Parts: sequence; structure tokens; C-alpha cells
Amino acid sequence: MRIPATTYPVARFTLGNGLRVVLTQDKSAPVVGVAVVYDVGIRSEPEGRTGFAHLFEHLMFQGSENLEKLAHFRYIQGSGGTFNGSTHFDYTDYFEALPSGALERALFLEADRMRKPSLTEENLRNQIDVVKEEIRVNVLNRPYGGFPWLRIPPVMFDTFANAHDGYGSFVDLESATAPDAEEFFAEYYATGNAVLAVSGDFDVDECRAMVEKHFGDIPGRPAPARPDFSEPDLTEERRGSITDPMAPLPALAIAWKVPDPINDFAAYLPFVVLAEVLTDGDASRLHERLVLRDRSATSISGYIGFHAEPFGVRDPTALILQAFLPQGGDVDKILSTVDEEVERLASGGLADGELSRVQARMATHLLRELDSLVNRALLMAVVEQQRGDASLVNDLPRLIGEVTAEQVVAAASTLRPQRRVSIEVIPGVEA
Repeated sequence: MRIPATTYPVARFTLGNGLRVVLTQDKSAPVVGVAVVYDVGIRSEPEGRTGFAHLFEHLMFQGSENLEKLAHFRYIQGSGGTFNGSTHFDYTDYFEALPSGALERALFLEADRMRKPSLTEENLRNQIDVVKEEIRVNVLNRPYGGFPWLRIPPVMFDTFANAHDGYGSFVDLESATAPDAEEFFAEYYATGNAVLAVSGDFDVDECRAMVEKHFGDIPGRPAPARPDFSEPDLTEERRGSITDPMAPLPALAIAWKVPDPINDFAAYLPFVVLAEVLTDGDASRLHERLVLRDRSATSISGYIGFHAEPFGVRDPTALILQAFLPQGGDVDKILSTVDEEVERLASGGLADGELSRVQARMATHLLRELDSLVNRALLMAVVEQQRGDASLVNDLPRLIGEVTAEQVVAAASTLRPQRRVSIEVIPGVEA
């Protein structure tokens, strides 16, 4: 299907201290999005420090050498803006959306905490308590908490970097010290390990001058060497189960490792499309079979990456199917039906119009996401960080449209039971 590339302008440059900068101008509204992405995530955490990347994200909002705690909140909200940060498997991001007249304020605030955040023992203890409460709310005391993103990796992968709990254990969190935080900052929050992206209503030359003014004098430190996180493919099925006393219904997650998203992008992209062919919309193969016809599942979804971000993840990652079952539902029946439908696709190919319908939906979703200036800044920063060229964002809709039916069928043929991981959620009281 022919889908044209977008034409967002992209200006890229690198400061003397190694900070990479991406500017994409859009004067359609008096708004700007600012994003800073650091090449550090859950996989970067050392043993004994599970959850530290996420904990450190919290610490970056606790003031700096120049500004007191909560100042970042007050200045952004006082400008009519919003802000947040998030931790992922392969990066951590910080971002703001605000009126264009407040752009320099946002740049100052991001530069200020990049230079020297307030990593005190008091701030650390306070944020450890905050993170522990977040774990209680989002995982421990919530139906299906952490499912499936926390549950698949320890079954699928063998190395600590890929398999450990990204939210962290209470023991590891409580044992963290302020010197640990200083060491983490020195290693990973270096100018050479970060990308700044700005999108929206600004003059490129004026914005560049502001960036150089606020970020240019931050002492330069190179990016740390990135370890090899790769893992071999599975040759034997792996299954796991968890009992969730708060889950009202059974659930199932299925995952297969996919090609390297960075170094084998041409082979990876058909799996991104395949996930949508299988599950996106009422007419998708697995929704039609499992939910509408067999009624063996109440819902089914599919996506790439443990945080469902196909263009923000590095190797190793997975194609994931997630299903919720009716009371007394049969997990083995779901697995066998998925096998049947995947084999039907691999042997019989796609129906007329099936691929173009999916590609049109995917392009629409992507274009809608990129219409948000802060989302555009975030994706460009991540793509620049991981692939070295933010302008690839413009090509993503076109590349999705260029995936062929033959490529999707070939991808489906690799989803074999012996390469599969499955995690079952069993409702009930733990023994």
C-alpha cells in the first residue's frame, strides 16, 4: 500500500559537550514540546539495584544545585504547561508541553537538572517511599498488576539485564544510597548519552541559540560503552503461571522473540505489521476467531515490545499477544487456536484487502500520535538516540506501507510453539 512519508522539518546538530539536538519546527499552533532522552533504562541496572533506573527518574524531579524541590513543577505549571518522565527498557525520558513563549524556561529547567540534580540522602529516602507506594498501587494491590510486562522477561530471558524486575524489589530499593545515585548520574546522565528534541512554534536559529546558551557549558562526558544485551532464540517452549488473588478472570500472554529492531530493521518491520494483522480491530484474525466465533476469550490484543512501543526498543524484544478469558476459560485451547490461525496465515496467506486495511489503520494511528508536538519530540529524540537519525520518523508511515504480504506471511511462519513463551494468570488465592 502506498503511504506517503511525512515532511516534518528536522534540524540536527551536536554541541561541543556531545549533547545531540533535534529541532523540528511547526508553527501551526503557539505550543512547543521539549523532550530529553537518556540512553539508560531497565536493562542498564546492575545486579542488586533492581528498579534503580525508575527510582532515578523520580530523583530528577527533586530539585537541583540551583533550584529547590518542586521548582520544576511550579515553573512549568505556572507557564500553563504539563510535564512528566518515564522509564523504559532501553531509555529514560523527560518532557514538557507548554506555550511557545515559555520555551526558554523549559530549556533552562532541563539543562539545570542535567548539570547537577539534588541527589541528597533525604531526597533518596523520600523517593524510595514514593516508588514503593507506586509498586503497591500498580502491581501488588491491583488485578493483573505488572501483567504481562513484568511477567514475560524472567521466563523468556536468561540474563539478569533482560530478565529482572524493572520496578525493583523493596530490598534493592531500600539498600540504595546517595553515593549510588551519584555514580549512576555520572555514568549514564552524561551529555554524550543524551538527546534533546524540541518541536513546535519557534524560530530555528533562536532556538539553537537558546540551546547553546543553557546546555553548552554543561561539562561534557562521553556515553558509557553499551553492553551486549542480545540473547539466543528459544528452541523449546517455556511456560509459566502466576496466581493473582485479585484477578476476576484468567488471562494469558504469549510471546515470541523477534528480529533485532535496530540492526535488522527490514526483517523486524513485518512483525510490527503482523501483530496488527492478528489482533487489531473486530475483523482481525484472532479477534474474529477467539472473541466473536469461539468465545474462548473476552479480548485479545497484540503488540511489539514489553511497553508496546515498536519504534522505541532495542534487541531483545518480542511480539506479544495478550488475552483475557471467560470464567473457567481454557488456556490450552487458546494456545492451540493461536497456533491454528498462525499456521493458516503462514500457509494460506492474507485475504484480499487485509494487509492494506491494517496498514492504513497503522499509519493513521502513527500520524495521530505524531500530531501531538510533545509526542513528536519524544519519538524523534528516541529514534535519534537509538538509530542516529531522527528524520527516520518521517519515513515510518511509508515504511509500514511498503511491507509486503509475502514478508508478513514469512514472519508468521516463525511463530512456532517451540519458540514460544506463555504466562497464565490464574484467579484465586495463592497457596
